[in-house]
Amino acid sequence: MKLLLGDCLHKLKELEDNSVDSIVTSPPYDNLRTYNNHVDETWTQNVWKKIIKELYRVTKESGVVVWVVGDATIKGSETGSSFRQALWAMECGFRLHDTMIWKKNAIPYDPKCERYWQSFDYMFIWSKGKPKCNYIKVPCKHAGKKKTNDYGQRRPDGTLRTDRHQADRVIKDTKVKDNVWYFPNSKQKGKHPAKFPEQLANDHILSWSNEGDVVYDPFMGSGTTAKMALKNGRNYIGSEISEEYSKLAESKVNKHTFF
Repeated sequence: MKLLLGDCLHKLKELEDNSVDSIVTSPPYDNLRTYNNHVDETWTQNVWKKIIKELYRVTKESGVVVWVVGDATIKGSETGSSFRQALWAMECGFRLHDTMIWKKNAIPYDPKCERYWQSFDYMFIWSKGKPKCNYIKVPCKHAGKKKTNDYGQRRPDGTLRTDRHQADRVIKDTKVKDNVWYFPNSKQKGKHPAKFPEQLANDHILSWSNEGDVVYDPFMGSGTTAKMALKNGRNYIGSEISEEYSKLAESKVNKHTFF
């Protein structure tokens, strides 16, 4: 378990091939946030391509990268850089296992806005081979009831597959959670401008890793991923370019000893 101070691209090179079980992180989001009172203009395509390629190298077979990202809006249109990052990850060898949505609070009202209110970010799930999954389950609304023909699957031409009717099947108590997760924007006070909710990190760590695994966050920020990894019996590695934020992460980790 360690926190590495420095540029994640350089720190990634210190990690061995196939050494990380799961990566839960959020990159700079098209420079939508200021860090230490300035915008990091070094976050370019040339940089994130190298980082994603390194992430593929250090990820173990069956490992997963959770890449939480959004796009800037310039002159009324989105940049689409999040999609370019996902496509590049696939070129590097990752599978696009899932495109999940982080549903959060909408942005504050702007009378000049000519768009629908922005209320979500993407959570791309990239896997190296077939991922190991511990899918979170939630209660079924109709648990205990029998399925009807309305649940029958359809053929490609749209006709109902009568051979797959499950009219006599009883609905189970739980089902796998869907891929749209609602977490309100983080209201935690602190110096870091873009913390994601602890529950978001917690649920992804539970979903894509097991106890004793190594969870890495190349953009550690204030240390949320490290804290939740510890809480769930995982080991962690985090890299952070800002000394101020690295100290915040170290303080957060030191305050939460779970073993």
